[in-house]
Amino acid sequence: MKYNIKTTLIISTYNWSEALELVLISIKNQIVFPTEVIIADDGSGKDTKNLIQKFQTNFPVPLIHVWQEDHGFNKSMILNKAIVKASGDYIIQSDGDCILHSSFVKDHLKFIKKDCYLFGSRVNIQMPHLKSLFSKKQVKFHPFSRGIKKRTRSIHIPVLTNLYKIKNGFSKKFRGCNTSYFKSDFLAVNGYNEDFKGWGREDSELALRFHNYGLKGKRLRYCAIVFHIFHNEKSKDRLEVNNDIEKRTIDDKIVWCENGIDKYLGEA
Repeated sequence: MKYNIKTTLIISTYNWSEALELVLISIKNQIVFPTEVIIADDGSGKDTKNLIQKFQTNFPVPLIHVWQEDHGFNKSMILNKAIVKASGDYIIQSDGDCILHSSFVKDHLKFIKKDCYLFGSRVNIQMPHLKSLFSKKQVKFHPFSRGIKKRTRSIHIPVLTNLYKIKNGFSKKFRGCNTSYFKSDFLAVNGYNEDFKGWGREDSELALRFHNYGLKGKRLRYCAIVFHIFHNEKSKDRLEVNNDIEKRTIDDKIVWCENGIDKYLGEA
């Protein structure tokens, strides 16, 4: 277990302070804390700023707010800007609508391996449960909890994670809301590709470039669990363009994206 490594937990968010509050509570409940937490904010308003300031007064580790103006869905850009600010050697990444299991950080750190990135499971919290979720500020779940589906994904038995071997190929189980990697590997592929605008493919394209660079992936099944809060689907009007970017990465075995994190490195 590599708990002594400097670790930055990155949480991306946009204008949903009610959900982010539950995420921050779940971070405060972690068995093992990261070195710092950075909120990568893609243009939220004052509600999110005020919430983060409230939590900063008694958070167990530094809680940093990295914000950019709202010019539409620019998740790749804000994640690059946040990771530039990260002091950690290892990055753990999730979203502002994903409540973290209390062992989330601990589980990611347990399975760190050189030349490898990790990705875990996502349990969906269903829409009819949202009223109860927010009124009770619920952050703890188990396989028989009300309001969730894909219940087997909520089983937490980390010893079973060893049944899932490290693999060369990209897995369709990969989700950017539950992944971790060395910052040095992220920089080696120039981070997120900011040619991605709008929803879709920015996370999987990064993972594909990780593989083109020579990394392998390990699925963290039965541990490192997140609970995704239901929301309406975002606009997919850019999905065809984003699919084409990802296809070029696959066909041309691209490692380094031209429009990436390097432009911000002087600002760190």
